[in-house]
Amino acid sequence: MNADTIRTLLEYNYAAHRRLWDGIACLTDEQFVQEVDYSIGSVRNHMVHLINVDLRWLARLQNAALPERLSENGFTTVEAARRKWAEVESAVLAYADALHDADLNEIIYYDMPHRGGAKRNPRWEILVHVVNHGTDHRAQVLPILHRLSAPTFEQDLMIYLWDKGR
Repeated sequence: MNADTIRTLLEYNYAAHRRLWDGIACLTDEQFVQEVDYSIGSVRNHMVHLINVDLRWLARLQNAALPERLSENGFTTVEAARRKWAEVESAVLAYADALHDADLNEIIYYDMPHRGGAKRNPRWEILVHVVNHGTDHRAQVLPILHRLSAPTFEQDLMIYLWDKGR
């Protein structure tokens, strides 16, 4: 694993999220917060969950205090959530831009009380997890968008790479 590969994966992840947000932008604010009987509920709940998770993983990677979880109720509009999302995306990509190959194998120690306590992972595993977690939630949101007649897309990594000319 090297830093360029991690950057490519994170760039793919956030490019796919931007496409997801383009579909979400076609929803009304009422549709955005509408409860869905699946996983963690509304499109809003999924997106705020991703914001929280990405912010908290970034804090762990930076050996910083974990930020308080943002409440879904603080985001009643698509635009408010998308603005916060843009901040998180920018912070994670800036972090990735500064990575060097040697940074990736550094062991990150952190606590996950709800997952059995003390944990440790190399930095690269955490960053790959962020990408995988994003893919999982996009896969949950895309059918919700489809049911609400919003546009969807194929989110395959390979399609992203082909589109980038690889």
